[in-house]
Amino acid sequence: MQPNPDFLDQWGRIVNDVKKDHVPIECVKKVIFRHNNRRQKTLNLTNLRRQNLVSDEISAIVERYIEENEEEINSMEFVLDVEAVAAILQPETDKLLKGM
Repeated sequence: MQPNPDFLDQWGRIVNDVKKDHVPIECVKKVIFRHNNRRQKTLNLTNLRRQNLVSDEISAIVERYIEENEEEINSMEFVLDVEAVAAILQPETDKLLKGM
């Protein structure tokens, strides 16, 4: 069952306002690396999941890329999977609010 678009829009606004220094790999769609020479590399984690890679394998790919290119990487951006974040947080939010 797909969540309705309003639900995802609300979570999208919440997620975009959060500082993203440490993000569970399960909640990341893409990692965008910007290099010192203005080059850009995008690792599409959604595509890796479609190839049946598990989170540990995906983390290893991201870590290996960082290690191999650490001198050239200027910045890195996480593109979050709002649907995955909502699926993780919504049940916990519901539990908390139910007790109020």
